[in-house]
Amino acid sequence: MIVCIAEKPSVAKDIAKVIGANVSKDGYMEGNGYQVTWTYGHLCELKEPHEYHSQWRYWSLGALPMIPERFGIRLKNDKGIAHQFQVIQSLMQNADSIINCGDAGQEGELIQRWVMQLAGAKCPVMRLWISSLTEEAIREGFQTLKDQSHYQSLYEAGLMRAIGDWTLGMNATRLYTLKYRSNDRTKGPGQVLSIGRVQTPTLALIVRRQQEIENFVPTKYWVLTTTYRDTVFNVIMDDDEDDNAADGKNKKERTPKGFKTQEEGQAAMDAIRDLPFKVTKVEKKNGKEAPPRLFDLTSLQVECNKKFGYSAEQTLNLIQSLYEKKVATYPRVDTTFLPDDIYPKCPQILNGLRDYFPLMERIKGQKLRKGKKYFDSSKVTDHHAIIPTGQSANNLNEAERKVFDLIVRRFIGIFYPDCLFETTTVTGQVGDLGFKTTGKHITDPAWRILLPTANTDNAGEEKVLPAFAKGEEGPHVPDLAEKQTTPPKPYTEATLLRAMETAGKTVEDEELRDALKENGIGRPSTRAAIIETLFRRRYIRKERTSLWATATGVELIGIIHEELLKSAELTGIWERKLRQIEHKQYDAHQFLDELKQMVSDLVLEVMRDNSNRHVSLTQ
Repeated sequence: MIVCIAEKPSVAKDIAKVIGANVSKDGYMEGNGYQVTWTYGHLCELKEPHEYHSQWRYWSLGALPMIPERFGIRLKNDKGIAHQFQVIQSLMQNADSIINCGDAGQEGELIQRWVMQLAGAKCPVMRLWISSLTEEAIREGFQTLKDQSHYQSLYEAGLMRAIGDWTLGMNATRLYTLKYRSNDRTKGPGQVLSIGRVQTPTLALIVRRQQEIENFVPTKYWVLTTTYRDTVFNVIMDDDEDDNAADGKNKKERTPKGFKTQEEGQAAMDAIRDLPFKVTKVEKKNGKEAPPRLFDLTSLQVECNKKFGYSAEQTLNLIQSLYEKKVATYPRVDTTFLPDDIYPKCPQILNGLRDYFPLMERIKGQKLRKGKKYFDSSKVTDHHAIIPTGQSANNLNEAERKVFDLIVRRFIGIFYPDCLFETTTVTGQVGDLGFKTTGKHITDPAWRILLPTANTDNAGEEKVLPAFAKGEEGPHVPDLAEKQTTPPKPYTEATLLRAMETAGKTVEDEELRDALKENGIGRPSTRAAIIETLFRRRYIRKERTSLWATATGVELIGIIHEELLKSAELTGIWERKLRQIEHKQYDAHQFLDELKQMVSDLVLEVMRDNSNRHVSLTQ
């Protein structure tokens, strides 16, 4: 008998239907030589400290660091889990072979491997690897099963991630709680100071941004503009590299944003008030803008947060539901590319999206465009970008429909022509001062009819200028406006997700962002949970769409002096090593040795601290 094990009952039933296991049993389906069973996500977990050594049951600085000689796993303490595990164990111990049908990713691999280990499975194991739950995808997956050994590095990366989180989290949490929590009970009972490999540097990002905002001192400046032929022209400042900029004697009076004092601005305005405005240059350039990239999980969460206000966790749950309803592909991905072998299947996918036929008129009857920005097998490892499967999507709720609509429009859009536009830059001169204005006219919106509010580099409002001619001149009306510099904006879930993806760096360019993903903190599938953990522990709060650290969160980051624990960049380096383990570029044993040394050094460093720092954190 061949035993198949999936990650949840609904997925198991989809698989069972395809392979002919149609008889329901207690905890599994049977038929056609198969038994299809399931887990409920994580059935197993790493053991608690006291299960390695009895002295680790009690919190004591003298017991740190806690580093087991060999890590072990245990079944979660839950009656329902215990019953299902007994079913799985019985099936596996009598199986001729096993097919691991777990979620096709690092976490899914770890979940099923742990269950098989605890169940004592001894028979050969094959791996089902699919990117959607359609009947066609499942059939293709069963025709291309691979031996479990092919995914050994994926398992090792997941295992090292779990061990790393346990080792750092368990030791750092006890260390900081025992060392720095106030023992003054008159200030309240205190609480555990929870430290995590990803959660703490994420909290640090929010706290630092908040402190930048609180410590920000606005600076006033004055902006000079002039209106000529009902068009507002901005004065050219020192950082605008233009032949018509003011000469050296005036440069010292201005900042990159404007004049430093009202007096200087007023003097400049008075100097040009009665002089004519002369057009010195009219420059027109044709430009084009390619359709936006397809979604990975993070970019989908960002877009849903901006458009609909959905939290990262809410979006993850919605796209997971779309995946299980077979209308979208695997969601926990960090690439925006498709492999080249998907291209021949695209017409079939588009043909299945009947509700969107009116949006496909522009590309109807044409050979589908195949841009390198979207199709590149070298940029795809385990899974490709999130796209529709082409299956009927009639049973979606309103929130699912919104997310599905975003995915479909992005997918259709990659086959559209580039958006074409014309940019006009008009430069003028009044006395010693240069002025400039820019207009943009979209000549062919192309894909923009699908995504009219897409957030892309050239997505500014269309602004059509009057027809100007070089050499023309006439009267104008200058104006001096008082402005002031503004503080950085607080994080939203959308901007925080981007910051986690790039280890805290503010990056707009997609290609540069791709390069920084290797050093991002957390995985696409876990970032939503990290943010929810910070909410749950009351380290952060939400005010409308903005994220703010609570007094507890600020105080916690304040007592941590060790950059290892709160630096997004250092955590990103660790994350990169885990990715390298997955891609067979780094040795898991070396990672484990470095981890143990790092935690031992951390304990020693904190224990040596004689600063008498204490904090009383209460819920």
